[in-house]
Amino acid sequence: MTVIGIDDTDSRERGMCTTYAASRLAAEIEAAGGAVERVLLVRLNPAVEHKTRGNAALAVHADVDPERGFEIARELIAGSAEVEDPRTNPGLVVADHDPDAAPDAVAAFARAAVRDHHEIADAEALIEREGYESAGWKNARGKIGALAAVGAWAAFEEWTYEHVSYRERARRGTPRDVDLDSVFAAADERYPEAWDTVDRVEGQAVCVPRAPGPILHGIRGDDPEAIRTVAAGIESEPVESSQLFVTNQGTDAHLRDAALGAVEDGRSYRVDGAVVEPPETREGGHVFFAIERADGNESAGAESDADVRLDCAAFEPTKRFRDRVRALRVGDRITACGEVGDGTLKLEKFAIRDLNDAELATPDCPDCGRSMKSAGADQGYRCRDCGTSRDGKVERRVDRELQEGWYEVPPCARRHVAKPLVRGGFDAPIHPER
Repeated sequence: MTVIGIDDTDSRERGMCTTYAASRLAAEIEAAGGAVERVLLVRLNPAVEHKTRGNAALAVHADVDPERGFEIARELIAGSAEVEDPRTNPGLVVADHDPDAAPDAVAAFARAAVRDHHEIADAEALIEREGYESAGWKNARGKIGALAAVGAWAAFEEWTYEHVSYRERARRGTPRDVDLDSVFAAADERYPEAWDTVDRVEGQAVCVPRAPGPILHGIRGDDPEAIRTVAAGIESEPVESSQLFVTNQGTDAHLRDAALGAVEDGRSYRVDGAVVEPPETREGGHVFFAIERADGNESAGAESDADVRLDCAAFEPTKRFRDRVRALRVGDRITACGEVGDGTLKLEKFAIRDLNDAELATPDCPDCGRSMKSAGADQGYRCRDCGTSRDGKVERRVDRELQEGWYEVPPCARRHVAKPLVRGGFDAPIHPER
């Protein structure tokens, strides 16, 4: 078996898509007499500065001579990559071993590429040490993703699927012709096996990209047959070709557990804390609040972060998720998930662990039921009509909009690698968006 990893052939402005390059590569390998077992789509660290768009690297697992596979891939990239874009720096890595036989160092490199950062020199040194064939264009930054794609099958255990349909070449660059009613109907038919196809509240077909490029639509889910059915049910312009990808999308592979004091910019975390500042809506509709470590709550890898405060934010594109965030109160204990940038955690989801459903209130008179009045500084409260008194305020239950469990951003705002609640496997009740 041969593993062919490619990355960074696309462009934000000019279109193209590395998934399309991988699909063409698979087709050309088969045309040359090889057999393709699977095409892997690996979402890398979403916080990486140098990504072109969705930061996806691709690997083709094929029964083909490694040298022949390398030549096919090199010719394809040289002829189709958007190298005129200053941000596009393609890379190619070919390994002569089974996908699950990647050396431990290569698997570790893949895990770090999803959760951390690499330099080009890191990739090139490991490529040379393992004796892999490689090629790079311009500064060859794409070698990082290509090597990560080679090691991904050995690095990760949880996988989902995406069925991508591609546009005819002559139509690219024009508005996509997709019947939205058929998208919503097809999405309903196979939900939740196929997820994030649409955002029903926003009325958006999430599966249809807005950026330029060859993709017509991409259907994601846990069952290949289900997502193929959804794709087949969509009425649209003609489809040039399609490809089934095995992918780490929707798995939360980018998240790591950490203490509040251990988080760093450019990485994504799962942290525990108590709300210490109430949510505040700021200019632009962004909602901010702060958390500190809750008493008795030790996060993984913590030394001591008792005095550390972490700002959290739900930005305007997360839409109705902000209402969930606004409903938080000081004293709520939560688990927050998201990318840290500029010292702020950008929320992707959160779990309520313990709701603060009590507040201190002025006591009522036990005789007449009216609210007592202050008797003076440090003198408690009394009812002037009945003569009854209390030493201080009393605890009163508060009705809360939130319940314990997980809340998430809507499909229209979800990152590729973030796990939708509807997929299950969470440690508390879920409140999915669709």
